[in-house]
Amino acid sequence: MLFDTHAHLDQEEFDDTRDAVVERARVAGVETIIAVGTTVAASQKCVEVAAKYPSVYAAVGLQPNYIAECGPDDWAEIERLATQPRVVAIGETGLDRHWDFTPFEMQQDYFDRHMALAGRLDLPFIVHMRDCDADIMEALRAEHRRREPLRGIMHSFTGDAAMAAECVGLGLHISFAGMVTYKKSQPLRDCAATIPAERLLIETDCPYLSPEPVRGKRPNEPAYVAHTATCIAIARSVSPQELGRQTTANARELFRIRD
Repeated sequence: MLFDTHAHLDQEEFDDTRDAVVERARVAGVETIIAVGTTVAASQKCVEVAAKYPSVYAAVGLQPNYIAECGPDDWAEIERLATQPRVVAIGETGLDRHWDFTPFEMQQDYFDRHMALAGRLDLPFIVHMRDCDADIMEALRAEHRRREPLRGIMHSFTGDAAMAAECVGLGLHISFAGMVTYKKSQPLRDCAATIPAERLLIETDCPYLSPEPVRGKRPNEPAYVAHTATCIAIARSVSPQELGRQTTANARELFRIRD
């Protein structure tokens, strides 16, 4: 029993193989996948993919690196898509100082918009962060002052245990992707061991971040979340089965998926 909380199933890498990818996930025990949008077009496609596959749900949003490309009606379309069937989250949203594709003040504006939309619709939001931990925490604290507790996911988490603990204190879940399996990632595994069991999630972020032992051999896909689960289970001294059960229960509760 596994739940991939973050997969870019809309991307063209999957256009010729999507049916097989979803079936391989089922065989691997992945019972649910969240297809996460990064642009209006990607979000629209995620909604379509979720409508086709019973195991897939959608998240809609504008990833910070693409915001500078937005048209004047793009935000209104995200607001519309957010109310469509099988949409269970807002995002991915967040902040990114690694790339210089979108002015940072614009990123902050749209991050606030996404969090406010999630609050209005009572949906979780999905947070992208890269090289901007202090900025992310400032924005999350400000949102927490407006409404508490927060409901969302620190996606593909790469921060330290202190940051994770503060995020949990704000109400958020912490999700780990394939990077936690890499040889250099012992600090991230140590961090994963500290997350309260009821706030832990796993993801692939596919087609990116293939975990060991498939890293560098093939594009990532939801079935491979099993490798991340096993790695974190070892770090937490629990069985992979227990890790799968706990993270799946956490995700189903967060996204309010009852079927």
